[in-house]
Amino acid sequence: MPTAVAPDVDALAGLLSGARDVLVLTGAGMSTDSGIPDYRGPDGTRRVAPVHYQQFVRSAGARRRYWARAFVGWQRFAAAAPNDGHRALARLQASGAVGGLITQNVDGLHQAAGSRDVVELHGTLDAVVCVGCGERSGRGVLEDRMRSLNPRFRPEAREIRPDGDVAIDEAEVARFVIPACLRCDAELLKPDVVFFGESVPKPRVEHCYELTDAADVLLVLGSSLKVYSGYRFVRRAAERGVPVAIVTRGPSRGDPEATLRLDAPLGDVLPALAGRLAA
Repeated sequence: MPTAVAPDVDALAGLLSGARDVLVLTGAGMSTDSGIPDYRGPDGTRRVAPVHYQQFVRSAGARRRYWARAFVGWQRFAAAAPNDGHRALARLQASGAVGGLITQNVDGLHQAAGSRDVVELHGTLDAVVCVGCGERSGRGVLEDRMRSLNPRFRPEAREIRPDGDVAIDEAEVARFVIPACLRCDAELLKPDVVFFGESVPKPRVEHCYELTDAADVLLVLGSSLKVYSGYRFVRRAAERGVPVAIVTRGPSRGDPEATLRLDAPLGDVLPALAGRLAA
């Protein structure tokens, strides 16, 4: 499909301008211009293997591997800044052109750009939870503790991954020390995100369904919708006869339900859309 040109953005603007409540659902494609890669390329093929919940919980080695990589990658991940798409979407929301925002991303860039009332469907990397006792804490606190336990841990790092970690040699991983939970002393600390194979908390899902039911347009941005946790809201909207607009590079699982489909860079489409609706 070709990159969007002015008539495509005009069609999208026309659909949204007549809506009372536009719900936005975003995916990893929102953040690629900020230097955070997605799991799949434009052809929809998975490029990296995600962390699986059961493996993380059951294997001390898997947890050490994750945290060693995440410790190295966090500085790059935390330094990522909102891009033109994030800022344009915040403008659209501030103007009332769009309403609620559900994101599948865990990077906090929507909030950094000024978006409000963001539902983080898959959680946030900025927080940590103990799988054993449920204690929650900030990521910065854990980073300080890992730095103290691993003062000379400076392996050569490769490209950052979607989980916020980086690939490093297994020999380096083996010498990394993981902090225990300060409350229960278990080595079961986990980023407060939904890993693959883990369920999104039911109250969060129900809230997103409520937002979907209240909307009269669903706008999907930067998601292939390969994962059901986001795709279910497209299905819900389509079942209710609510128009679904999808803007992403390459094919998406929701294309059969789409009323309007744009294969185009969000960094081009969203500023142009904001220029039309949030001027």
